[in-house]
Amino acid sequence: MNQFHALKVSAIQRLTPDSVRLTLDIPADLKSDFSFLPGQYLSLETEIGGQSVRRAYSICSASEQTALEVGVKKVPNGVFSSFVNDQLAVGDQLSVHLPEGRFVLDPSVESGTYCAFASGSGITPVLSMIKSALKASDLNKFVLVYGNRSLNDTMFRSDLEELLTSYPERFKIEWMYSREKQNNALFGRIQRSVVNYLLKNKYSEWNFDKFFICGPGEMIDEVADTLAERGIDQDAILFERFTASEEGEEVAGAEGQIEMTVIVDDETDNFSCTSGTTILQAVLDQGIDAPYSCQGGICSSCIAKVTEGRAEMQKNQILTDAEVADGLVLTCQAVPVTQKVVVDYDDV
Repeated sequence: MNQFHALKVSAIQRLTPDSVRLTLDIPADLKSDFSFLPGQYLSLETEIGGQSVRRAYSICSASEQTALEVGVKKVPNGVFSSFVNDQLAVGDQLSVHLPEGRFVLDPSVESGTYCAFASGSGITPVLSMIKSALKASDLNKFVLVYGNRSLNDTMFRSDLEELLTSYPERFKIEWMYSREKQNNALFGRIQRSVVNYLLKNKYSEWNFDKFFICGPGEMIDEVADTLAERGIDQDAILFERFTASEEGEEVAGAEGQIEMTVIVDDETDNFSCTSGTTILQAVLDQGIDAPYSCQGGICSSCIAKVTEGRAEMQKNQILTDAEVADGLVLTCQAVPVTQKVVVDYDDV
């Protein structure tokens, strides 16, 4: 399950003053293992300052491309993103997990008319979706609403302009800038009024099958709520958060020592842990190689199923009510609330 491979960085392209595109060299014998669906992400790991650091980054290449590319934007106090932007060099190796993620568009089994709302580095998985969908079928159409602070901050602008040239009838972009005015661009942020204007007026004749939203939590929530108010079915609205939009709630764990049984890769471990500890932290403290990436409740790497006992999550912005009712938890957020808990990472 938790498979990492050492991959060489074959290219680093500066996109903006604070973001780069990494190209990873995939050995021939691993090509099929690293096949992916547009929208999925990779967990990258390396040693920084004597400690192992792991982060998740979305794939920006099209699913049929031979190269595997990710976009990395430098964030304030971001240990991994700063390392990638400032120190990583061509020829260096990173430990890379096989593609993961449920924020996907699979053009091999579905076709249609799509709309995406992306802000900042939220364009990364959406770019993969756009490239893949437009190349997969002449029937596919895509509208992108893309917000940034300024023209200079816009990741993948040249890629998007090339797509506009290649698919002028089937691909449209609404550029938005919050800190400067540009010709042929909207001024401000992606919010309720923008969504309503575009769907009610400019693209009123486009019958969208699905909507994809990626970026800051507040933008995602406002766009998703606006779409729902317009009668868009919940199943047609997909989103992925790059940052948490809420603080976690304090969970009162069971008192005393917690007896845990954890199943990973068909191996079972039994141990006890301290009350109030998240399942993932307890598992990692035991040296068990369980899957994880962000540790902040915004990716899906650490999902597992509680098959006995109960655990409550400090926050959940990924799992549906039905999945939670079925026992699935984000183990980085889940705290045991019964004296005994059995967790199965394989039953997901």
